[in-house]
Formats: sequence, C-alpha cells, structure tokens
Amino acid sequence: MSLHLFEAFGLFFGLVFGSFLNVCIARLPKHASIVHPGSHCPQCGTPIRWYNNIPILSWLLLRAHCRDCKAPISLQYPVVELLTGLWFALAARHLSEMLASVTLMTDPSIRGSVEVLGFGAVGFLLIGLLVMDWQTHLLPDAFTLTGIGLAAFLVCTQAIFLGPKEGQILLTSHSIHLTSAGSAGPDTGNVFLTGPEALVFGRLFAVVGVAAMLLLIRWLYQAIRHREGLGLGDVKLLAMIAAFLGFWPAILALFIGVLTATGYAVFLLVRGRAVLASKLPLGTFIALGGLISAQFGNRLIEAYATLLR
Repeated sequence: MSLHLFEAFGLFFGLVFGSFLNVCIARLPKHASIVHPGSHCPQCGTPIRWYNNIPILSWLLLRAHCRDCKAPISLQYPVVELLTGLWFALAARHLSEMLASVTLMTDPSIRGSVEVLGFGAVGFLLIGLLVMDWQTHLLPDAFTLTGIGLAAFLVCTQAIFLGPKEGQILLTSHSIHLTSAGSAGPDTGNVFLTGPEALVFGRLFAVVGVAAMLLLIRWLYQAIRHREGLGLGDVKLLAMIAAFLGFWPAILALFIGVLTATGYAVFLLVRGRAVLASKLPLGTFIALGGLISAQFGNRLIEAYATLLR
C-alpha cells in the first residue's frame, strides 16, 4: 500500500474521530452523556440528519448555519475535524514508514504499531483537551484519567514484544548503561532491570515524577499567594502526557506550555485585556506543548543534549 493511500485512510478516520471529538468537547465539561441524545442543534434541538453531519463538507454546504433554525455553527467544528484528520494522517504516515522497514509482522513491527496507536490517541486527547480548557477552563477526568489508563495499557503491550535483552539496564562496577537487541559482544555487568521492567517502571516514574513536581509547585504557590494558581486538571494533564511520551517529553511539553502561556499573558496585558490576577487556560498551552513534544520532542531533546556536551 502506497504512502499516500495510508495517509488518505488516516485522514478519513481522523475526520470521523474529529466529528466525535466535537461531541466530547461540547458535552463532557457539562457532565452530559456523549451517547444520548444523538447529534442535534444546540439552539433548536433538532436532530442532525446524517447528510448534514459529514465532517467539514456539511459545514461548508450549510454555509455554517443550521438547516432548520439558521443558527450559526461555530468554526470550531470543521477546525477540530481537520486538525484530528491531519494528526491521524501523520500517524498513518509513521505507520507506513515503519512497516516499510520490515518484511513480516515481527515483534518490532507490532511494537511499532502500538507506538503509532499511542501517537494517534494522545493527539486525539490533547486536541480535545486544548479546546475544552480554552472554552471552559476545565480538563475532564474522562479524558485525562482515561488517557493515563490507555497509555499504561499500551506501554504494557509494548513491553510484551520487546526483543531478548532489548532495553535492559546493566549494572557494572563503574556505571549503568543500556543495551539493545543485536548489540555485538557479550554483555558485561549484572542485569539491573530487564527491558519490560525498565519500560514499565520508567513510564510509571515519569507519571509520578511530573505529578509530584506540579503538586509541589501548586502547594508552594498556595502557601505564598494564599490562592490557587494551578488546577489539579493541569497536574492530571501533564501526567497523561508523561504516561504516553515519558518524563523528558512531558517536561518539554510543560516548558513549551508555560512559555507560550506567558507570551499570551503579556499580549493580553499590553492590549489591556487582562490584569495580573486574570486566569489563563494553562491546560490549553500544555496540551499544545504535548502535541509539539509528541511530534518533535525526541529530536528537540536530543538537539538540546548535544548542545550541552
């Protein structure tokens, strides 16, 4: 199957999931069911016909207005659908490139497929959380905690398909170092952690580590300023990113989030649209950082580490 065909399938499924994501964005912050009732106009309550519910196309054909009551339909709907579609197309591209490097469905290719599934899932969740926090300043547990659980399942699945000695940590008299499958020469030192243990415990450490760090910052801010400056939703959000991506990519997401949030705050202050006590949707910017980290994080971290050498 050609690369472009993979991307086309990814785009198609992404648009469908993006339409569902709009339902989640509209209902989860209100603690409403995402199943019942079916899709309907929020203004007049008229059920949306299937041919008026085609991602992006229906919005264009209806000229951004409800067919029945003529109420405007937010630009959010096609934008979320398009972003999700593009993210899934990107995931399909990664899958195609990964499968092209193997001739059989070997363990590495299965593990790579699980990684691509995680890439698609974290993008879906982060796009939804980005919009929800921007609109409502809420980060629903249905996305953050469910995301942590899904990431844990995917990590355990990856651990099952690790090759012999792959990813294990060896303890020698001088240092701890990593080995990989196919490495030349006999192993030296004693096994400190097997590959599956290193992967699972490493990701667990990442979740606990970033959550503890943000909880400490939250406590210090409250102790000094006597008011809440960081919500628990932000803590769960960063923990979810760490569950999918690992510790340092999550720290990168936090760094990008704080940096962009600060820039946005300065813009609002300069324009006179906010004061120092105004609340910002920090989760939106952390989610944006998570999307950047999921796509470019490893390369950015490696480039930064190279500068420090």
